[in-house]
Amino acid sequence: MCIILSIVTFGIYGLYWLYCLASDINTLTGEEDSSGFKVLILSIITLGLYELYWLYKVGERLSDFQTYQGEMVDSDRALVYLILGIFGLNIVARALIQNDLNKYAYDS
Repeated sequence: MCIILSIVTFGIYGLYWLYCLASDINTLTGEEDSSGFKVLILSIITLGLYELYWLYKVGERLSDFQTYQGEMVDSDRALVYLILGIFGLNIVARALIQNDLNKYAYDS
């Protein structure tokens, strides 16, 4: 649904989605690495370069969280998210992050 809304609103909803993802990651991991507002503003100012960095860091944080939960880390999320971002598929990386967040939200 977030992907469709991002496309229909010409990316406006995508900015809100990025803000929410950053906030939800902080809630899940219990760390305040960077607020949703900070991620949103820096991504806009740097024309998306900060989002590439953020995607990589989120992948690391999710892998660390998965290890903390006692689960086996099945892939290097950080690299996957970064490569998707480099090729302009940020929306796919966001969908994968959202999928992981939903999985852990329902497990809790």
